Amino acid sequence: MELTFTKRAGKFDELSIRRGDAAPETIACPKQGILPHDMIHYAVESVLGHRGFLSLVQAGQAADFGTNGGDSEAAIERLVETFQAEMWGGRVPADDLIATYAHACEARGHGVAAITRADVDAIRRTLESLTAQWAAVPTNGTLTLRF
Repeated sequence: MELTFTKRAGKFDELSIRRGDAAPETIACPKQGILPHDMIHYAVESVLGHRGFLSLVQAGQAADFGTNGGDSEAAIERLVETFQAEMWGGRVPADDLIATYAHACEARGHGVAAITRADVDAIRRTLESLTAQWAAVPTNGTLTLRF
């Protein structure tokens, strides 16, 4: 699956998703001062391989589906949110990030996807690389990733 993020001048960037020979689907990505939310999904899901938004879309869900992928999808969404919070607020020790993630899952009443300190480090490296790549993209330029 090919993910093409387009940096726009307004309040939204775009994500175009192409699966095989199917027509691409495009969704709006609200700007949040860091990477687009779905690019953080890419970092998390490409490292962990759990079923989250991108995995469900790859399996055939429409890109505009509501979050109904079950416990695994909810757990990955919480993990993406935890990394987003870290990107906004600053890096914390990996054990603290994992504890915050587990607390968020518990508060929402669903399970936790297994994650280790090594996984956190790998996701952070991916996010750092994506941040540098995205910063270099000009307005109306694109960054394409394979998932």
